[in-house]
Amino acid sequence: MIPYLGPLDAFPPVASARAEMGGLLAIGGDLSAPRLLEAYRHGIFPWGTVEGQPLWYSPDPRMVLLPEEFRLSRSLRRTLRRGAYEVRFDSNFAGVIANCAATPRPGQDGTWITPDMLLAYRNLHELGWAHSVETYVEGDLVGGLYGLVIGHMFYGESMFARRRDASKVAFAHLIRQLSADNVALIDCQMRTEHLASLGGREIPRAEFLARLRTLTADPVVPRAWPDSARDWEW
Repeated sequence: MIPYLGPLDAFPPVASARAEMGGLLAIGGDLSAPRLLEAYRHGIFPWGTVEGQPLWYSPDPRMVLLPEEFRLSRSLRRTLRRGAYEVRFDSNFAGVIANCAATPRPGQDGTWITPDMLLAYRNLHELGWAHSVETYVEGDLVGGLYGLVIGHMFYGESMFARRRDASKVAFAHLIRQLSADNVALIDCQMRTEHLASLGGREIPRAEFLARLRTLTADPVVPRAWPDSARDWEW
């Protein structure tokens, strides 16, 4: 039986997540900023809904990426050096998450980013926790990604691309920004071949939680990101 969360109920222990259901831990609760931040600090994230109620997951193993293990292919390096895309940070968070919601995904029927999710993450962005990286061509938003920073952790949520390598360029700039901010681990949640090609790998949930506790132990104050990407050397 999957626990149902009332408005004031705490999350159950992540060890009780159902492995045969992809790590499903609980149903219900709300998408308020305190609830979401509590979830991320405990290795839990929302993914989809049932009858309007959020589903909460904590899979084992967990897909992660260490910034120093990012694989920058030769073709992507050439694209970055050409400056084919303008890259900005946090200039159009609403546009990024809306495009992520509208992008078809292989094996998914519809989107897990519901209108309530859109509002919840836009609220986290306004509070300074959620960030976006965007790629543009002649002012047109063609790719990007978004996620949260808590302490020295980045929790990746989703990305989209309407042109070749547009999201990969955003990801490469994300890696550089996170490295500059001493962010040591990216939570990629669940394995995909795309993330694996960029350097992501799976680790046991217990190891992930141990790293998470260390990386989010210091008092956390959300920090603003620069408006535009730095002129990195590629």
